Amino acid sequence: MVRRDRLRRMREWWVQVGLLAVPLLAAYLHIPPPQLSPALHSWKSSGKFFTYKGLRIFYQDSVGVVGSPEIVVLLHGFPTSSYDWYKIWEGLTLRFHRVIALDFLGFGFSDKPRPHHYSIFEQASIVEALLRHLGLQNRRINLLSHDYGDTVAQELLYRYKQNRSGRLTIKSLCLSNGGIFPETHRPLLLQKLLKDGGVLSPILTRLMNFFVFSRGLTPVFGPYTRPSESELWDMWAGIRNNDGNLVIDSLLQYINQRKKFRRRWVGALASVTIPIHFIYGPLDPVNPYPEFLELYSLTPPQPLENAVHPDSDKRRWEGSDLHLSSEVSQSSWTRGQ
Repeated sequence: MVRRDRLRRMREWWVQVGLLAVPLLAAYLHIPPPQLSPALHSWKSSGKFFTYKGLRIFYQDSVGVVGSPEIVVLLHGFPTSSYDWYKIWEGLTLRFHRVIALDFLGFGFSDKPRPHHYSIFEQASIVEALLRHLGLQNRRINLLSHDYGDTVAQELLYRYKQNRSGRLTIKSLCLSNGGIFPETHRPLLLQKLLKDGGVLSPILTRLMNFFVFSRGLTPVFGPYTRPSESELWDMWAGIRNNDGNLVIDSLLQYINQRKKFRRRWVGALASVTIPIHFIYGPLDPVNPYPEFLELYSLTPPQPLENAVHPDSDKRRWEGSDLHLSSEVSQSSWTRGQ
């Protein structure tokens, strides 16, 4: 009798917990995205959209130095947006005649269709379509890329090497910390769970919040360059825009694509005739030192010029004399001059 009463009370308790949890979970899943900060709102307001196969792609296009023929296109990393470049934007306009950046499909203010097969190939085609939209398809382009953008740049470089008509002409390429070698790439635990979680992935994307995001992303930065809380909120606002948190697992398939197409993309770097520069922060936990640089040094057929700057506050893009401010130590590798 006592046992039955105890079981009955336990069942009643779990029913009450369930009745309370259901509305709380529903409310949690419908928390609206954070409002855009004044700076992020200004970034969106000053940008434009173009249409690629029925999808809206956000981009920035600023006219800089008058009389200069130089054009630079900026390719951002995962999981953020073109807003990554805002701190150096003005400096770039003092060096280049045109400074262009876009939010890749699934990122920032661009459309985030679901379900959708996101791929590096499609992102590269979007970059080409943007330059056609701007009437720059016949101009020589300097590329500056980071992380996810590095792989897009590798695909663009491969297409350029194939001399395919309609492809953009690359004048120089500057890569920065990114997993260009899948064998040295160390994804974060959350990235592994999302890209390989199967039926669990959609649940994780819905449960993800600012706390999980910020705690997962912050360790990727160097100890002297970690973003402020307001900057992390800007990143999170960009992700939550258009329910972007729900496509993160689909976007993360780029990690598997890097493995599948390694020969194509690493091979594109191995026989280049254009200036290529690599900016590398050795404290990167995702592309660890020294394994990453050792593999990089074995990739190109041309001799390498290695410049290590343990306390430098300058990073130089040799191909275009571009100087980027920096707070972290880094190794800079230049080849193909």
